[in-house]
Amino acid sequence: MWLVICFDLPVGDPKERRDATRFRQRLLDEGFVMKQWSVYTRYYVTRAQAEAAADRIGTLVPPMGKVSMIFITDKQYGMVRNFEGRIRAKTEEKPNQLVLL
Repeated sequence: MWLVICFDLPVGDPKERRDATRFRQRLLDEGFVMKQWSVYTRYYVTRAQAEAAADRIGTLVPPMGKVSMIFITDKQYGMVRNFEGRIRAKTEEKPNQLVLL
């Protein structure tokens, strides 16, 4: 399960900029990767893990921020078409999972 987070955060004054920076840093701390400026993605093994992460992140949204969290299956995410300029780029693959026995 992929969790895609899209957001618009106000940055009109120094406090809003700090809040926006703190929010983006928390996404990175949670293991998200920046796909575009305000779009971050992360793969989770189960939907329950993705939903728990979404609940945690929801508590971090700055005042006046607008955040959308989209849940996408691995099969759906595999159909994403990425372009860099006019050249088609490779779609990210889910990370290898470490299994402890």
